[in-house]
Amino acid sequence: MTASEDRAATGIAGLDDVLGGGFARNHTYLVEGTPGAGKTTVGLQFLLEGARQGERCLYVTLSETADELRAVAASHGWSLEGVDLFELIAGEDMLDAAQQQSLLYSADLELGEATRAILEQMERLKPARVVLDGIAEIRLLAQGALRFRRQILALKQYFARHGATVLLLDDTSSGQDDVHLRSIAHGVVLLEQLIPAYGAERRRLRVVKYRGSRYRGGFHDLAIETGGVRVFPRLIAAEHRKPFRGEVMTSGIPELDAVLGGGLERGTSTLVTGPAGCGKSLLALHYAVRAAEQGHKAVAYLFDEELGLLLERATGIGIDLDGHIGAGRLVLESVDAAELSPGEFAHRVCDRVERDEARLVVIDSLNGYYAAMPEEQFLILHMHELLSYLNRRGAVTILTMAQHGLIGDMRTPADLTYLSDGVVLLRYFEAGGRVRRAISAIKKRAGAHEDTIREFRITGQGLRLGDPLAEFHGVLRGVPSYVGRPEPLLGADDEP
Repeated sequence: MTASEDRAATGIAGLDDVLGGGFARNHTYLVEGTPGAGKTTVGLQFLLEGARQGERCLYVTLSETADELRAVAASHGWSLEGVDLFELIAGEDMLDAAQQQSLLYSADLELGEATRAILEQMERLKPARVVLDGIAEIRLLAQGALRFRRQILALKQYFARHGATVLLLDDTSSGQDDVHLRSIAHGVVLLEQLIPAYGAERRRLRVVKYRGSRYRGGFHDLAIETGGVRVFPRLIAAEHRKPFRGEVMTSGIPELDAVLGGGLERGTSTLVTGPAGCGKSLLALHYAVRAAEQGHKAVAYLFDEELGLLLERATGIGIDLDGHIGAGRLVLESVDAAELSPGEFAHRVCDRVERDEARLVVIDSLNGYYAAMPEEQFLILHMHELLSYLNRRGAVTILTMAQHGLIGDMRTPADLTYLSDGVVLLRYFEAGGRVRRAISAIKKRAGAHEDTIREFRITGQGLRLGDPLAEFHGVLRGVPSYVGRPEPLLGADDEP
């Protein structure tokens, strides 16, 4: 029997990937987290997957009613047919004075009665999968760590003898880790819910321990959607190498290709940076359209700009997007950084590359991506893995990042120039009473590039580049000094 055949799939593809195929059978596992982290949903998906495979499944609830569980299932469009629900909640008779004990602690009887009821259901149904929801209730009934530990150990041994794979769902809202429970369980999965200062709550998952099994360590982003829990395993670029043929993607603009040393090579990333409005998005979009014209698939993720406005701007400079979008060669996807975790975004990008074989990927812009991250060092780590993945898959990646300021000394929210294989710098400069744009290649790892600075214009017929500005000094500072003839500049009458 192979390792995958000896594991109980959870019904959550991402979680199975993290666990190396699922939960090893005939063991007891602890799934812990605060209220709302997704424990109940994970438990239901685990049982529904078992029912789909023809296994007998039992859900024992000590905190929620069966009707509440059915309501949770209905919210995801599920039917709990095939899953036995056992509601173990103190009824109204517990409030009857005749039921009160005067010589014995009521907890002594209640804990024993609860355990006996669970075992009776096990004997009657003989389930292969069990979810025990409400470990906190058993902890309260035990009224002591030693008694609680002994009770859980006894249940664990009983479940193992009967060949059941069991999930214990525990509430950690008290803020204290239960080391006794963690030491008993064969594996521990921690679910966390984080509340940022702005935007939707973020959820993540971590495997704390898993005896005798390899798993993906660290935190993995998690989302609860209609249809259940989705887990986005942490991206490890080294696992995704794919051989590809070296090719160069040209822009169709001879001057721009000259600046970039011939074009953009497959398996490389290029950062386009500059102040707001200088043309970063349109330059990246030009390459996306160029890739589509050459029969490749391209995808652009828009963090900052509304999709309709971008389509209107593109039409205004003679770029036709509708035909490529309709043919499926170009995908424009708006991304709300306040609603999307970095792990889910990376999963979307990887899915496009794996499923649709996207040749060119545009991320516009990193400022929006940065807004989704709690701290700068996490952005750098996420981007390092994502760019490494895209390079290993042979994609051409274009990133944009806006700098603070318009002219003179400018700053970026994070220095990602060392992560990119190439860096293109756009600048405003003043000359002849007009505000103009300049473009230059600062870095290119894949080969030589032009070290000149050229004027860059956005016209009604597309993008235009002029000759090298050899007779200007200080263009990158924004206020150049002129030492030659005005001919190198593009005038309004130079438009085709």
